[in-house]
Amino acid sequence: MPSTVEIEPIGDTVGAEVVGASVDDLLDPAVATRLLDALERFGVLSFRGVGLDDATQVAFTRLLGEPVVLPGAAGDHPEIFKVTLDPQKNRAAEYLKSTFFWHIDGATDDVPTRGTLLTARDVADEGGDTEFAGTYAAYDALPEGERAVADELRVRHTFEAAQRLMYPNPSEEELAHWRMRPGKEHPLVWRHADGRRSLVLGATAECVVGMDAAESDAYLARTLEWATQPQFVYRHHWEVGDLVIWDNRGTMHRALPYAPTSDRIMHRTTLVGDEAIS
Repeated sequence: MPSTVEIEPIGDTVGAEVVGASVDDLLDPAVATRLLDALERFGVLSFRGVGLDDATQVAFTRLLGEPVVLPGAAGDHPEIFKVTLDPQKNRAAEYLKSTFFWHIDGATDDVPTRGTLLTARDVADEGGDTEFAGTYAAYDALPEGERAVADELRVRHTFEAAQRLMYPNPSEEELAHWRMRPGKEHPLVWRHADGRRSLVLGATAECVVGMDAAESDAYLARTLEWATQPQFVYRHHWEVGDLVIWDNRGTMHRALPYAPTSDRIMHRTTLVGDEAIS
């Protein structure tokens, strides 16, 4: 990596800022390789004011891995997803309100996404920060007895569970729509190929398999509270032009609430998953 590019930790257990990286640096394959290594270590990388356009963001994403191409997307860059609560700019805007709760992207898929890149095109006047929780560190810090219990549990994840957090009294039509997306059962503890372990939690976690509802709800709430303690969390206050990358395999995230009428809009690219939860 060029000497002008430095990586400075910014959180107790998660997060680092990449300082001095120009657009040309980000399009250097050698730099991309070093950044992937840093992402493995820190979970979240922040680039202040780098100001990527769509073409450059897609090119940089390709250096990090295979980008997800959005089905039916139009335009020159079908890899770009616009994160906004404005339904005129994103037909899925209403569903994005569930991202105000902690989650892992793709938790109802066989193979969740590997990571995400988010560029701030406009920001909210109030709210709209993004928080990241390191689930590797949260697992490692569990007391030994708690780790032993967690290692044996399985959790059912559904789209419906995430939507109910925002809309607790859905209509029959809404329920039917939510349930069109099949759920997925995963172990609570993700045993990664590199030997590390992380917790698979968040808004999609509907229930612990084999527990009664009250016990399951209490356990999931307690474990989520543990995993999102301040020492495991990095909070990013967005400014226009910022880029943040996170490792979805070992990091939960959430957007802090902001007004639906806000101009906040992020351009997102996503890396195809490379590891099933096992």
